[in-house]
Order: sequence, then C-alpha cells, then structure tokens
Amino acid sequence: MGGLREVAAPFVVPGPAGVAIRDRLKGLTARDEEVLRLVGDHLGRLASRDLRARCAAGLEHDAGRWAERKRELTGRSSSRWAGSITKATHDQWGLARRGQAAHLQSLQAGIDTVRHRLSLPIGAKGTKKTPGGYRSEGEWFAKSRRLRVLEDRLERERASWEAGRVRVVRGGKRLLNTRHHLDDAGLSEDAWRHRWEAARRFLQADGESGKRHGNETIRVSLDGEVSIKLPVPLARLANAPRGRYVLAARVAFAHRGEAWRDRISANRAVAYRLHEDVGRGRWYLTASWTTPAVQVVPLSAARASGLAGVDMNADHLAAWRLDAHGNPVGAPRRFAYDLSGTMQHRDAQVRHALIRLLHWAKRYGLAIAVEDLDFTAETTREKHGRRRSFRRLISGMPVARLRARLVSMAAELAIPLVAVDPAYTSRWGAQHWQKPLTSKNRKTTRHEAAAVAIGRRALGHPIRRRTTPPRTHQSDGYGHRTVQAAPGAPGREGPRPHVPGPRSRCVPPGRGANAGDQNTHHRSGCSAEHETWQQGSLPLSL
Repeated sequence: MGGLREVAAPFVVPGPAGVAIRDRLKGLTARDEEVLRLVGDHLGRLASRDLRARCAAGLEHDAGRWAERKRELTGRSSSRWAGSITKATHDQWGLARRGQAAHLQSLQAGIDTVRHRLSLPIGAKGTKKTPGGYRSEGEWFAKSRRLRVLEDRLERERASWEAGRVRVVRGGKRLLNTRHHLDDAGLSEDAWRHRWEAARRFLQADGESGKRHGNETIRVSLDGEVSIKLPVPLARLANAPRGRYVLAARVAFAHRGEAWRDRISANRAVAYRLHEDVGRGRWYLTASWTTPAVQVVPLSAARASGLAGVDMNADHLAAWRLDAHGNPVGAPRRFAYDLSGTMQHRDAQVRHALIRLLHWAKRYGLAIAVEDLDFTAETTREKHGRRRSFRRLISGMPVARLRARLVSMAAELAIPLVAVDPAYTSRWGAQHWQKPLTSKNRKTTRHEAAAVAIGRRALGHPIRRRTTPPRTHQSDGYGHRTVQAAPGAPGREGPRPHVPGPRSRCVPPGRGANAGDQNTHHRSGCSAEHETWQQGSLPLSL
C-alpha cells in the first residue's frame, strides 16, 4: 500500500470484568472516626513492612515466602486482614514491575530517535516517517549530551529490572514530593501530614463467598449497617460481640444498589474499602465485585443497523450516524467537555459527555465505533521535539479514563462498542469526506470527517468514497473513476481492450481473409482490380 502500515481489523470490545460503587458514610461520630484512623494507621504500618519485605525478596519470592509473610502478619492483625494485606502488596509490586517495563521501552525509543538524528547532517530534512537532523550545531551538541544521560538511565533501569528491584511509595510519589514544596501547593505542614497519613492507611478487605453478606472482615448488612473486625491489638475498642466495631453511619448505595443487595443476600463475595477525603472532611465506603464474562455480540450483529462513528478530541467528542452501507445520515453531533480545573471536575465533564453520547445512540439503536487509541508512546520529547503544545495536547487527553468509562457505561445500556485501528482516520477522513459533506448551510470539520472514516472502517467499508461517474457516452472527455480501480483492472469504465470471443463478434488478430491486407478494398488503383476474380459488368439484355 505504498509504505502504509497494515490496518488491524475492527473488533467488538468486551464488557468490564468488575463493578465498583461508592457511598458516603453520613452521621459518623467522633468516636467512629477515631477508631477508623487507629485501625487504618495500624494496618497501614503492617502493609508498609510487608511491602518492604516483598521488594527485598525481588525475583526470588515464591509461595513459601508469601505464606511466611502472611503468618507474620496474622499475629498482629488477623488471618483475613493478613490475606488482604499480602494480596494488595503483591498487586502493587506487579504494577510497579509493569511500569518499570514501560519506562525501559520509553528510554530505548528515545535513545534510538536521538541516535538517528545525530547520524544525519545538520539541517537535513525529515520525512513523515522519520525525523530529520538537528537544526544547529548547538542543538546537536546538547542532544549528544542528552544521549549519554539517557544511556546511563537505561543502564541503571535495566540493572534494576534484571535484579527485580522496584521503587514504590505507599501514599504516592507526588504527595511525597509535595512535602518539599508546601508554599507552591498552598499547604501547611500539618495539613500535608494529615493527607499523608490518610493516604497511607489500609482499610480494605477482600470478599469471601459463602460468608455472611459476602465479607467477614468489613460486613455491611441489608439495612446498611457497617461493622469492622478489629485487629487483635485493638480489640479493646470493640462495641459489639466477637471483637467487632459497629459504625453509627448507614450506607444505601443509590447507584446499582439492587445488584449489591442481591449479591449480599446470596452471601456472594463483595470487597470493601474505607477511605477518608481530607479535603472535604468525609469518609466513603467503596464496594466492588467481579462480574461473569458476558458474551459479546458478533461483529455482524453490531453492524446490522448501522452505527455511530465517534472521534475523541481534547475538548469534545465528534459523532456522526452511518447506515449499514456506510453513508452518513442526518447531521453530525458534538459532545463537548472542559478538562480544566480539578480532577473531580474533569471526571464529571467526561462522564456527562459520555452520557449524552450513549443516550443519543440508544435512541436510534446504534452501536458505537471508536478508535483503539494509546498515546503512551506518543508523548516523548524525543519524537516530537519542539512541538511542546502538541505534546501537552496529547498528554492531557483523558484517553484511558474516557475508554474505561465508555466501556462500563455502554455495557450497562447494552450498547455494542466496536474498536478500530486509528491509523490514518483523520487524514483520510479529511481527504475524502470533509469537502463532499460541506455545504453552504453546514461546514464540516476535520473531526466530523474523521468520525465518518471511523464508522466506515468499523462497518468494513473502505474509507475513500465513490466519486460521481462520468456523463453518459462522455467518459473520454470527463475522465474515468480511477478511485475505484486501477487503470488495468478489468471492468473499469472507459475504453477497454476487445476480448476475442463470440460476445464481441470479432476474430482473433492475424486470422481471417482480410487479416493484415488492407489492399483488398475496392479503391481506384488497387491491385485487386486486375485479378481474375474481379466481378464483371452486368448484361444489359438477354
């Protein structure tokens, strides 16, 4: 295809594997908050020690060491608390290893790019596929020094990877570094300390099928009563039998409450997590459980009644409805959101835009086609160089959050989600669809044309559109539809070579009485007039 990369086939996205709901603990007393902080701090210290032991074991860790860690924690808490702590530690260590592998790939990609540009002459032009040389000797010298820095970092990270060493901070690296910049963050030392301690607490328990209400450690009854199994050193704080503490607050779970009640009524496993929002001064309870794998609809069924192509952008979602044949129907839709402000505001904006999109698709019974985007390899400074605004743009796009939200919300409304390869959708959409869809009453944007391209790719049609055929019997003057077929393709419109056979009523070349001899025509001076088989004149009378 002229150097273009191969485009992957579209597929139907499977639904989410779990559910998480949250509710606020209203009506907590001062005693309740004190007990929660004491329990969380105690278990948080145990979790920190366990994480340190897991990181020290590195690649030599096995099931025996895991059991040894759990036995050590059981005496200071309980067997169930110990199981939750060791599982959380294992998950955190695995996440750190995956992040370390991604960092190694990013460093290697940056080194390869810098080496390539340093090997080119200064001022050499680049192409669409590869960048050119650096623009000045000063930039070349600075990048040569940066290459040495990247190589040193890669060597250190590779040694850590081979040794199984990871760097993990309970509470978050960002919050830890904020301690050195309190004035910039607008925090006092006491306020930062309060946030730091809240982030390092451990108050989460895994569910157990067959146990009462699906969890023996943090139990929530049908009427919303929350009780906690206290660790052994804090058993003196219990206000209920068997070393349990019952909170004064009640939970209701307005969102998916019926599914949660059905689950705990059958004593199926439900995991709970308690955490404090220091900024708001509130406590929350999060319930989560896994869902069985749902059989996704076939791709042909998702394409049956058409779909809506959606193009994700930095400030809006551009959507266009397409029928089963790939033709745009109606007017394009735009679902805007504002990503400035706090994280909660950005998350709410994304959620509201997706709700409007899903309700629109549900109204017409459409599936949704989106790009399978991944910008993790597109944000490096070595690839885009001085294009800082573009790097900030793609770094600020909430691709992962928007994708996770869209998958879960679409599964809840039973709307099929089709993912397509994002290669060339914006470029080809603008090339083939932006101008034809623009009229004096509507100006089609590049993003709306990309939505059409995404939808056509999800439907299995080529992105390029069929041009208007030439006028009848005037193909020589108006040209041919070269968009559909190459000049040598059979069946293409326009003059075609005669194929010998009975349908064309012609004989193969080089055969027949007159083959190659045009001298047989009855013309003046033709030698055929003097042959013996020349027809004589007709008699005038008998």
